[in-house]
Amino acid sequence: MSHHYLHPLLNPRSVAVFGASEREDSVAGVIYRNLLQSGFTGKVYPLNPKHETLLGQACYAQAADLPEAPDLAIIATPAPSVSRILDECGKRGVRNAVVLSAGFREVGAEGAALEKGLVATAHKHGIRFIGPNCLGIQRPAIGLNATFAHGCALPGDLALVSQSGALCTAMLDWAESNGIGFSSVISTGASADLDFGEILDYLAYDTATKGILLYVEGIRDARRFMSALRAVSRVKPVVMVKVGRHEAGSKAVASHTGALVGSDAVFDALVRRAGVVRVKTILQLFSCVRALSTHIKPRGNRLAIVTNGGGPGVMATDLAVDMGVQLAQLLPDTVAKLNAALPVTWSHGNPVDIIGDAGADRYRAALDACLEDPQVDGVLAMLTPQAMTRPAEAAAAVVEVAKRSSKPVLACWMGESQVTEGRRLFKEAGIPYFNTPEPAVEVFSFLADFYENQRLLMQTPDPLSEDMTPDVEGARLIIESALSQGRTTLTEVESKALLAAFQIPVARTLIARDPTEAMLMSQQLGFPVAMKVNSQAISHKSDVGGVRLGLSNGQAVRAAYMGMLAEVKKHRPDVTLDGVVIEPMISRDNSREVLVGVVTDPVLGPVIAFGSGGVDVEAYQDRAVSLPPLNRLLAQDLIQRTRVAKLLGEFRNRPAADMNALERVLLRVSEMVCELPWISELDINPLLVDETGALAADARIIIRPLAPRADRYGHMAIHPYPTELVTHWQLPNGMDVVLRPIRPEDADMTQEFVRNLSAETKYFRYMDSVKELSPSMLVRFTQIDYDREMALLAVTTVDGKEVELGVARYAANPDGHSCEFALVVGDEWQKLGIAHKLMEMVMDVARNKGLRVMEGEVLKINRKMLHLVEGLGFKVEEHPDDDSVRYVWREL
Repeated sequence: MSHHYLHPLLNPRSVAVFGASEREDSVAGVIYRNLLQSGFTGKVYPLNPKHETLLGQACYAQAADLPEAPDLAIIATPAPSVSRILDECGKRGVRNAVVLSAGFREVGAEGAALEKGLVATAHKHGIRFIGPNCLGIQRPAIGLNATFAHGCALPGDLALVSQSGALCTAMLDWAESNGIGFSSVISTGASADLDFGEILDYLAYDTATKGILLYVEGIRDARRFMSALRAVSRVKPVVMVKVGRHEAGSKAVASHTGALVGSDAVFDALVRRAGVVRVKTILQLFSCVRALSTHIKPRGNRLAIVTNGGGPGVMATDLAVDMGVQLAQLLPDTVAKLNAALPVTWSHGNPVDIIGDAGADRYRAALDACLEDPQVDGVLAMLTPQAMTRPAEAAAAVVEVAKRSSKPVLACWMGESQVTEGRRLFKEAGIPYFNTPEPAVEVFSFLADFYENQRLLMQTPDPLSEDMTPDVEGARLIIESALSQGRTTLTEVESKALLAAFQIPVARTLIARDPTEAMLMSQQLGFPVAMKVNSQAISHKSDVGGVRLGLSNGQAVRAAYMGMLAEVKKHRPDVTLDGVVIEPMISRDNSREVLVGVVTDPVLGPVIAFGSGGVDVEAYQDRAVSLPPLNRLLAQDLIQRTRVAKLLGEFRNRPAADMNALERVLLRVSEMVCELPWISELDINPLLVDETGALAADARIIIRPLAPRADRYGHMAIHPYPTELVTHWQLPNGMDVVLRPIRPEDADMTQEFVRNLSAETKYFRYMDSVKELSPSMLVRFTQIDYDREMALLAVTTVDGKEVELGVARYAANPDGHSCEFALVVGDEWQKLGIAHKLMEMVMDVARNKGLRVMEGEVLKINRKMLHLVEGLGFKVEEHPDDDSVRYVWREL
């Protein structure tokens, strides 16, 4: 199995330390001593032209003097010298480095110039590096401590990746005292070259890593970060602390949505779609990942609490309610089981108070009953040591029951000396345990978030829904017309025309530029009417007296026209007024006013917001945000995370709102975001929703000029499902075949396809004797990032069931211009042209992504594949490392 390209950087066999010294206050000196003292089994070469030996070892003046090209260079010299040293390393054949030196872009323009030169030097030699301005890296399992932290972390299966070196040292100190070990510790520093994206890619492949901790201060490449985060979180739990906010500059916010949605809310939206858990504190970070690392598989957020003390149970309940954890409603059958096993004085509800004298049998019976209840997603078992309790026996009963259940069980054994043995049993059994109720409930809430976010991760929405096709070209013409006039704010009429182009119902709107025209238009629409000032410079019309409602006759319209414009001029004498907008008064007694909006985050791109609407929207602060694209499930999730969601059902005498209509509006706005990258901000406020449907009463859209993009969806953090690649084709025998990109839902079909391959075909494809795909391989193959890889299936329908015939895929290489392909066709479907067709399509997709070279490895004995690729223009060469394999490649 070939190694990841970062393997030599994080698993070096030899390390060179530039700037090494015997001085105790020297950073490079500390690193050199750490490498010698941490049990690193590889070779360590100190470099310093001022010394011939260091700590008893030969010291070298420069990279050219080294007896070999080391796998890794550690550079901790003054910033002006780093680029020169890296150049020397490149000439000596070094291809990996960690730059700990400070004094780059963090100190201003001069440092930024040094960093630019550093990156250019690295690119010239093909060197990949971590840093600058970082703590370094550790791989405890191989004794590698290339940091200036004192002491090496304990070996373990958690990876810590942090932008803060200072925080790394504090976390390592805390972890050691709590017995927590690491597979990797990586301080990214300024991330001038390697950043979160590529490091997460490596950790996804690293078999020594079972869980990942992230400390994030900011993101440079949102698409790469999101892509890698979604990929790794599909196979390993990821928990992050995100601090700070993105710097959006001093730009004034022109829309309601912009005022409501901050960058931190946008980051929360990213977390939900990435399948990871975000926590607020370092303690929560470790507690949560320790729980997830026990391979607990949470199913929801309905918690049952079993306790021998009423007070602690109430404390846990209060915290659960505060954190949005739902207290499970026990089924009557469960209550009956508990009645039979517990004293009559038990609480007869959740929390399940089994009374202070509870022994192991009561804990066993209560946990069994709760875990068997389908309305319970997890149990928190609590104990306070009382005169008649035996904490160790009760803990053993909890461990026994937990082993029989697939639902998460957490323990909170309160106290100290009397519960020590019980906590030891929990630790041995891998059951998360806590000293107090607060962290226990917090961790369960994080587990529930993890379950929910993993469910959202599986969603791969199309850019366009399957309903009525929008008039995308007409919408683009409206935007281009405004931009050609130098305008970035669309008028209300233009904004509503854009909504209408995407099949969003809008209130009919006319523009009048004098009192008489206003009266005639009102008569045409039918009284009563609403009148609003028409000006590109005024966002919130009611704030300047620019709205009149319920005008019931022509005289009222004429008077309102003159009076309203005069009042607006008094408030805003600086703006140009272009008449008024006339609309029919919308009489919908049962309507609810909601807001649907879009803002563009400077790092993560467009986000969709939903919440309470109307003129007081900022005061309510009721909103939820989600990254596009959306589908029905994601739209429903967005709605349910707001307070206004409770008002959309039956409420007092009002019938339930038409939720399908509301969801359609959200899906249409998602389409607008996907297809119209010029949209910077969008407000539909209010969107009126009642039992008859949804109607956009007012709309405002702000646009921005954009340079042409090669990637149609390059403005988005999440690439939508590429429906444009779905193709219908017919085999020579007349069978209809669909060629389409793979989806996560194809996992079962893909597994069945692999199982049915002959042993020879499996060996040719995987170069190994596999029987079926492992769960992690299945996830990798079916849950892909369409931005940097593609898997095209050939499928047909047999007896009403979709059947996979073959698949071709490619994955982009780190160099950004080449990719590696793979192809397999089911045995009974070979020699029908499927392989040729799939390869032609996958090459076209790669070419359109800007990739210039496609390469692959084919077994020498796989003559059919070699013949196919030669016919497609590939060159076949001997493999430099394996005579049984042929290296094939072609320019695209």
